[in-house]
Amino acid sequence: MGKVLISSEKIDTSITGADAYRIRYNSYDVQGKKTESTGLVITPSAPGANRKVVSWGHGTTAIGDGGTPSACPDPARELTTYFASGSLTQIDYGIPGLQKFIDEDWIVVATDYQGLGTPGVHQYTVNRTNAIDTVTIVHAARELEIGAGTKFGVFGWSQGGGTAAAAVELEPADYGDLEIVGAAAMSPGVPIIAVKLPGLGSALGGSDIPPDSHLFMILAGTAAAFPETLSLDDVFTPLGKQIFEENWNVQPVHHLGDILSRAYKHGGQVMAINKEKFPAWIAAFAAGSATLKKPVAPVLVLIDSQYDGPNPVSWQTGYIDAIKALGGDVTSTDYPNDDHFSLPQSSVDEVRTWLGAKF
Repeated sequence: MGKVLISSEKIDTSITGADAYRIRYNSYDVQGKKTESTGLVITPSAPGANRKVVSWGHGTTAIGDGGTPSACPDPARELTTYFASGSLTQIDYGIPGLQKFIDEDWIVVATDYQGLGTPGVHQYTVNRTNAIDTVTIVHAARELEIGAGTKFGVFGWSQGGGTAAAAVELEPADYGDLEIVGAAAMSPGVPIIAVKLPGLGSALGGSDIPPDSHLFMILAGTAAAFPETLSLDDVFTPLGKQIFEENWNVQPVHHLGDILSRAYKHGGQVMAINKEKFPAWIAAFAAGSATLKKPVAPVLVLIDSQYDGPNPVSWQTGYIDAIKALGGDVTSTDYPNDDHFSLPQSSVDEVRTWLGAKF
């Protein structure tokens, strides 16, 4: 694969017994186009060898630099959510269960994904591009003298749940000398499942499309991944194009949502689907999604079923059904008392135990 790590900088961390690094590294997207990504590597401070490695796929933040987790204050920390009472952050960042992973001698890596802190529009919810970033950061971490082994697992939440799902569906060349032992998907977001079910699919098929920032970002991120066949002119109104150009690189998801809602009220539609062009979009959603082939390692799905949030329960169970149909090894645990934003903290102990048993 050649040299992956571009640079590393040791940074402070609130995690005890840990050293943390902010890194920049070489990666590539679903079509093989070269990219760069940034991210974090957190390792026990004590010397070690052949350590277990786990790669975290974060949830929705943005489609540009305004949503870069590693650029936040004290980024090598436990997960901090935007919706928590007293929150001072505009995005969710940090890693759930980080202290316990370090206490048990794991190395934890956390990509920002391409486009978040590096050039270009982030390929939001293009599961396979995001998954490649979670694997290439493991290659990068092995170039640091921190005792990283060749076996690794992946876990992720929401957008990162779809990332984790795709991380066990990549090609042998993507893993190289690494062995992936399993993937834990917390409330996974898989576009090709979503467009087949009520919610995203019905919104895209309507004549009055709600000004939802997640949907807006899905379209922008997919167009960035497949520029040869897709154009934002197919799906955005002139007002939507203006908002995209003015905000894509600076506004995180929730702020973007407010901007879109106000524009919709005062200026009208921000999204309008060209029905003749939409088959190409469906093909692109499929090409970038998980569920393309039988996973090469077991999958654990953690379901937030207190109520339907950003990823409805039907999308999560739809992913499970698709993997079963492919003959994959998939199990799931329902968390009936958790919503989308409490699920990571509630389920991470199960994830760590489940992944640890796979090494």
